[in-house]
Amino acid sequence: MTSTTNLPTSTAAVRAFEPFVPQRRFADAVALHPDGGTVAYVSNDAGAYDLVLRPVAGGEPRRLTRFDDRSVRSIAWSPDGNRIAFTADRDGDEQTQVYLVDVDLDAAVDVEPATEPVRLTPADDRQYQLAAQPFLPDGSAIVYTGNDRDPSAHDVLVHPLGPDGPAAAPARRIEVEPGMTMLGAVSPDGRYVLVRVLSTTSDSDVAVVDLQASSPALEILTGHDGVAQHVPGPWLPDGSGFLVRTDRGADFTALASCALDGTLTVLHAPEADVESVQATPGGTFTWVVNEPTGAAPYVLDPTSSGTPSGDPRRVPLPSGVLDEPCLLPDGSALVGLFGTGVRPRELVVVDLATGEVRYLTESRPAAIREGAPVAPELVSYPTHDGRQVPAWLYRPHPRPGADDARFPVVLSVHGGPESQERAEYNYAGLYQYLLAQGVGVLAPNVRGSTGYGAAYQRLIQRDWGGAELGDLEHAVRYLHGLDWVDPARVGVFGGSFGGFAALSCLSRLPDLFAVGVSVVGPSNLVTLGRSVPESWRPIIAAWLGDPDDDHDFLMSRSPVTYADQIVAPLYVVQGAKDPRVVQAESDQIVEALRARGVEVRYDVFPDEGHGFTKRANEIRAIGDIAEFLVTRLT
Repeated sequence: MTSTTNLPTSTAAVRAFEPFVPQRRFADAVALHPDGGTVAYVSNDAGAYDLVLRPVAGGEPRRLTRFDDRSVRSIAWSPDGNRIAFTADRDGDEQTQVYLVDVDLDAAVDVEPATEPVRLTPADDRQYQLAAQPFLPDGSAIVYTGNDRDPSAHDVLVHPLGPDGPAAAPARRIEVEPGMTMLGAVSPDGRYVLVRVLSTTSDSDVAVVDLQASSPALEILTGHDGVAQHVPGPWLPDGSGFLVRTDRGADFTALASCALDGTLTVLHAPEADVESVQATPGGTFTWVVNEPTGAAPYVLDPTSSGTPSGDPRRVPLPSGVLDEPCLLPDGSALVGLFGTGVRPRELVVVDLATGEVRYLTESRPAAIREGAPVAPELVSYPTHDGRQVPAWLYRPHPRPGADDARFPVVLSVHGGPESQERAEYNYAGLYQYLLAQGVGVLAPNVRGSTGYGAAYQRLIQRDWGGAELGDLEHAVRYLHGLDWVDPARVGVFGGSFGGFAALSCLSRLPDLFAVGVSVVGPSNLVTLGRSVPESWRPIIAAWLGDPDDDHDFLMSRSPVTYADQIVAPLYVVQGAKDPRVVQAESDQIVEALRARGVEVRYDVFPDEGHGFTKRANEIRAIGDIAEFLVTRLT
């Protein structure tokens, strides 16, 4: 089935929604110049996700790329600070390519870059990914992965560089087995690169590759029994080992150091997950702990030996979510992205002595600057097996003279599923727009969500459409028990896994929902398992189920199987270039509903993939989603 949507004009919906849209949105990519004076980041001020520079002390931004059909995904400075390596894909297809661009920090902000980015990678239809810190210390080469030899295997590639750009010599290839591998940092002496090797979504190891060996190969350092995550962080300053995040033998992800013989030493094991580990050459270490109400940075000051030890100090950061933090070379501050439920993510500087947050950008839209946004409340509700499900509840402001009014509510389900809903300004302002129209939001972290322990996260594996659907049913029961909620006006919305959940709710719990929205949501778990990228397939059986061996089971959990039970109006949004949830997933459910005459709107964006990479498309889609929900719930 090809797209049957004509993307009807939605000027009125966009006009109503746009006052809630941040002035810019940021991608998860931030990097500091080696001297700490300039930060590189990725934002969509001009429409696409471009590479931007800004002084850390404050000042005007300078855009280094001017893409229309490409989106920058990851960035890294060269050791001398004269270049930036980055990856970018086209129209959200996730076939990221590696580029180099020269940087002149003395150029005026309105001056075009002296040179265009140079592409290092050859295959448009293959994926290349940078190491976390990809340059050799002397800048003579850059390290990345690529699946150009075998689509199912991400080989390690060492690409020589000259003083003026890529060297003539070809990239050196270190072949790896099929599966998912991701590169960590290159060691301070340039000898090793760290590699994360995934067996499943919750079981992984860290390996090293000796780049100076005549026949380099992966050497696993964190071999273990059972199931455990190992995620590499930065190297220790002396190169004797590195930091690693792991839940080995525990329910939450702790911070540890790992020696080159594989010896692990736990440094911090809170009752919450450790994230975003950073280090300076002088031995200051920072990390963020995912506490229930927000992000909490911790600092471990240098020791005389240069190895981490002692008790970390907690930074009193205001409640919010800190992403992509980068540590200044002197260890005094972090630069990263910080947001809350009532303010969009901004580029900020966090003083590690005081917790003071200094904003480098101002992205608040007019409706937030001039209005009264609703802060979410952290709640929990009981579910079918006695567990408590954490959730964020947004209640509309009371209407004057209508104290007994009941409001409609949208149940918003995050993607992943092994991800987490946090108190952020989500979906480009959708929540605050709904609230302004008198529609509440409940955003639960059903089983499978991260942030609540490994055991809770693993409950979703090989059980999509199972017990978590019960969590969503009990979310509606919880809403029915609130005296300000109208039980007859509950909608469901989600993207990716959240879209699958929305389709499951409408098809298997049809009496509970008045309307639904699925954005890039799979409808058939068998065809999903067969169509994911090839490098995902070795782990898909453990995560979802084998599409052949578990065919009947997966069909019994697929929304398309129950499509004849959907009666509520449905809005489906799909990216034509989505490599994870291909368009056929949305086509199937739309065909089934249209055959029965059920109201379904279907918009396919020909220049998008698994989400939105272009500002205009996102505003249009979310604006239309908002109008669709409000029209049918109010």
